[in-house]
Amino acid sequence: MTTKQRAYLKSLAMNMDAVLQVGKSSMTPEFTKAVKEALDARELIKISVLKNCADDPRELAVLLAERTRSQVVQVIGKKIVLYKEGQDKNKRIQLP
Repeated sequence: MTTKQRAYLKSLAMNMDAVLQVGKSSMTPEFTKAVKEALDARELIKISVLKNCADDPRELAVLLAERTRSQVVQVIGKKIVLYKEGQDKNKRIQLP
């Protein structure tokens, strides 16, 4: 992913609400499955890390990206933005 594409995805994610939240149970197989389903449906998702989660958001982002075969767009504070190119060519986000 180029820096121009990453900047474009960041601008799209700026107006999005968090789709999922990581709580104190952190990374469970069910949560990973939910992230994967959300990425398949939307391509670009925002995840919020709650205060009661002891894990580092950057580490969580890398781990989620590995498990879901997606890319980390950005991590700001306790917000994670992930991108995974969709299967349907008609619904894909057009990257510059």
